[in-house]
Amino acid sequence: MPKGYWIANAIVHDAETYERYKAANAAPFARHGARFLVRAGTQETREGTVFPRTVVIEFPSYAAAKACYDDPDYQAAKAIRAPISDGNLIIIEGYDE
Repeated sequence: MPKGYWIANAIVHDAETYERYKAANAAPFARHGARFLVRAGTQETREGTVFPRTVVIEFPSYAAAKACYDDPDYQAAKAIRAPISDGNLIIIEGYDE
C-alpha cells in the first residue's frame, strides 16, 4: 500500500504562535503515524514561486494522511496556525512500484 504525504509550503508571520501550533499538532500527528521528512531546512527555489518554509510529512497510508487532517485535534491546531501564516498544503498518495 502506498504511503501518504503532506507537502506544505508556508510563510509564518508570528513565530511564537507557530510554536503553539507545533505543540498542538503533536498528538494528532503521533496518533496517525506522521513522520517528518523535511521540516523547514535550507531550501533553494529553482522554479516557480514558493514560501520560505517547506514541510514534508510521511504517513503510513494516504488514508492516514487524510484522516490526520480531518482529525478534530488537528483542526484545533490548524485554527492556531491559520491566522499567523499563509501557504499551501497538499495531501498526496506516494508512488508504489
